[in-house]
Amino acid sequence: MNGVMSDPTKTLCPYCGVGCGLEVVPSATTAAGVKVRGDRAHPSSQGMVCVKGATIAEALDKDRLLYPLLRDHLDDPFRRVSWDEALTRIVQEIRRTQATLGADGICVYGSGQFHTEDYYVAQKLIKGCLGTNNFDANSRLCMSSAVAGYSQSLGSDGPPCCYDDLDQTDHAFLIGTNTAECHPIVFNRLRKAHKQNPAMKLVVVDPRRTPTAEVADLHLAIRPGSDIDLLNGIAHLLLAWGAIAQPFIQQHTSGFEAFAQIVCDYSPEVVAQRCGISCTDLEAAARLWADSPRSLSLWSMGLNQYAEGTAKVRALINLHLLTGTIGNPGSGPFSLTGQPNAMGGREAGGLASLLPGYRSVTNAGDRTTLEQAWGLPSGQISPHPGRDACSIVRGLEEEAVGVLWIAATNPAVSLPDLQRTHAALRRSPFTIYQEAYDPTETTAYAHLLLPAAQWGEKTGTMTNSERRVTLCQAFRPAPGEARADWEIFAEVGRRLGFAEQFAFQTVAEVRAEFVALTQGRICDQSGITHATLARSPLQWPHSAQDAAQDLAHNSPQPPAQKPSSQRLYTDHHFPTPDGRARFAAAHSRGLTEPPDPAFPLVLTNGRLYGHWHTLTRTGRIDKTRALHPAPFLEIHPRDARKQGIEEGQWVEVRSRRGFARLQAKVTEAIAPGTLFMPMHWGALWGIHTEVNALTHPAVCPDSLEPELKACAVQVIAVAGEGDRPLQRQETAPLTKQVSLTIQ
Repeated sequence: MNGVMSDPTKTLCPYCGVGCGLEVVPSATTAAGVKVRGDRAHPSSQGMVCVKGATIAEALDKDRLLYPLLRDHLDDPFRRVSWDEALTRIVQEIRRTQATLGADGICVYGSGQFHTEDYYVAQKLIKGCLGTNNFDANSRLCMSSAVAGYSQSLGSDGPPCCYDDLDQTDHAFLIGTNTAECHPIVFNRLRKAHKQNPAMKLVVVDPRRTPTAEVADLHLAIRPGSDIDLLNGIAHLLLAWGAIAQPFIQQHTSGFEAFAQIVCDYSPEVVAQRCGISCTDLEAAARLWADSPRSLSLWSMGLNQYAEGTAKVRALINLHLLTGTIGNPGSGPFSLTGQPNAMGGREAGGLASLLPGYRSVTNAGDRTTLEQAWGLPSGQISPHPGRDACSIVRGLEEEAVGVLWIAATNPAVSLPDLQRTHAALRRSPFTIYQEAYDPTETTAYAHLLLPAAQWGEKTGTMTNSERRVTLCQAFRPAPGEARADWEIFAEVGRRLGFAEQFAFQTVAEVRAEFVALTQGRICDQSGITHATLARSPLQWPHSAQDAAQDLAHNSPQPPAQKPSSQRLYTDHHFPTPDGRARFAAAHSRGLTEPPDPAFPLVLTNGRLYGHWHTLTRTGRIDKTRALHPAPFLEIHPRDARKQGIEEGQWVEVRSRRGFARLQAKVTEAIAPGTLFMPMHWGALWGIHTEVNALTHPAVCPDSLEPELKACAVQVIAVAGEGDRPLQRQETAPLTKQVSLTIQ
C-alpha cells in the first residue's frame, strides 16, 4: 500500500490500559503492508505483546468509514457529502440547539481510545467555548469509581503505583480483575515474579475460577456484591490482632475512629456467611495483609462497575492505610485502567465533572484559570457538572438534548438497559457519529457519520495505568477522507467563531498547550512534550524543570525511572487540605438488584482474552475472532441440574429488562448461584447475545458509574438450537441486521 514508512515506527497498543510499546515495521506479505512486534525498549511492557496487540494491523483496512455520510431521518439511506457540507450542518445544528435549548442541549460522548490531544481540544470546545460541561466518555463505564475512590481517600486521582511494584511485592491481592485475560502483559510480569519468589503470595478474589485465579495461592470465590463485606472483614481481623501501622495511622491519616467502629460489625462468622466463603480462608487472607510488609492490590471493573463502586474502592484503600502499605516499593492500591488512554482522558478533563490538569468544574479558581488560559470571558465555564453517560440517555428521553455527538465508542452495545438506551437514541434530533469503522451498532442511530483516523494514522499521546505517557506516531495516511479527532473538533470550533482558540497547526502544539496547564499540579506534565517523548516514554509527574535537567545532564538513564516519578506519596503527604489520607467508614449495601424467587440467579460479565469491547476491531480480525467465535453462559452444575440444562444446550437468560440466548457451559469454575457471560457481542455479531439487554441502569452516587457487573436473572433451557449466534462473514448482511435493532 502507499504511504507506509520505511523504518520501524514506535507507538503504543490501542487496546487495554497496560500501555504496551509496539514497533511497526514494513512488510510485503501482509495486506496492511506492515507487521507489529513488541518494543523491547518500552519500559512498561519490555517487548511483550498479547494476541490483540500482535494482530492490530489486520483491522486497519477492514470496513472503514471513508467519507462523511448524511441523512435527515434515521429511516432514510445515507448519502455521501463533502466535509464542508458535513461541518456546515454541525454548526447549524449546534446553533439551532443553542437558540432553542441553550448550551446544555449539546452533549458529547467520547472515548478512552482518544489521544490526549483529542480529549483536550474537545474540552476546550465544549466546556470552554460552548459553555456546557456535557462532555462524558466511555471511561465513565469502567474507571470513574477508581477516580472517585482515589480522590476521596487520597486527595487526588492517579494510581500511586508502578509496574516495578509487580516485581517487588511479597503479597499481591487481586480483586475484581481477571488480569490474565484482561491485562495479560501485567499478569505475565506478576506471574513471573510469583514463580521466582516462593515467599510471594498471590490472592485472587473473584466469583469465577478464572485463569488468574487458577494460579493463585488463595482464591476467594465470593458472592457478587460482597466485596465490602470481605474487605471490612479483613480489617476487622487486623484490628483484632493489633496488626496495624499505628504510627502511620496517627501521623498520616484521618477518620480512623469512625472506620474502626464500622468494622466492628464484620466478624469472621458474619463475613463468611455473606461472602459464601469459609472463616479459614478469610483468616488466611487477613493473615497475609498482617504479615506482608509490601502489599500490592490490583483491581479493575469487578470493583468499579457497581452502584457502590466508589465505596468498594475506598474499602480496599482502607487496608493500605491500615497497614501503611502505600508510597513504598511493592505496595499500594493499583487500579488497572480499562482503556488505552482512560488516564490521559482524566488528565485532560475528559469526564463531565472535570477540567484539564485534574481540575474540577465546581471549583471557581479552576474555572478562572482555564477561562484566562483559553481567552474566554469570566463565567464562560459552567459551575455545574455536565451530563454523565446515563443522564445523556435521560436527557434524550426528556427532549432536553438537541445535538448528540458520539466519537470512537459504541453506546448502542455498551450502555446498560439497552432497550431503553436504543429508544432514547432513536429520539435524538441530531446525532453525529465520529468513527473509523462502518457499520457499528451505533451507526443505526446516527444522522451524520464522520470518518475518523484511527491507530497508526494520527500522531498523539496516551497515558497508561502506571502514569506513563507514550508518543504514538502515525506510520500511514488515513484512508479516504478520514481525519484525526482533534482536527475535527478544532475545525468545528473555528467555524463557530473561535478561530483564535483553535489556531493549532500541529498536534504537538495541542500537546504543548495542554501540558502548560498541568504545571504545578499533581499530574504535572509540563516537561512531557512530543519532543521529550521522542527520547523515551515518561511517567508523570515530570515538570519542565525535570526535562531541562535531563537534557543538561544528558543522562543515559531514562528520566521516567526517577524515584520522584515512579510512585506517588513516597513522603506519605497527601494532596488533601490537612495532608492526610482519609479512611472511609461505609457499610456494605450489597447488590442493587439481589436475586429473588422470580429471578434467583446473579448474572455477571467480563472480557475474554482475544476480544475487546464491542468487537468493533477484534471482530474484524480472523485470528481473534477464531479464538472466541461465539458467546456462552457459564453455569454451575448444581444450577444446571435444577433447570435441566446440559453442556452445550441453548438457554435463554432473562432479566426484568430483556433476554439473551446462547449456549450453556456447565462448569464448576463459576460459583453456585452465579452466571457469567462475556460482554463483547452486539447485534452485528449475534442474535440476542447482548449482555446489556439484561443489565440495569443504577449508578454509583459518587462516581455515576453504572452497575454493569450484576443483575438478577432466570435461566431456562431452549428447545432445539434457538437462535444461533451469527458469525460475521461480510458487511452487507450486517447492515441489514443493524436495521433490525431499531424497528
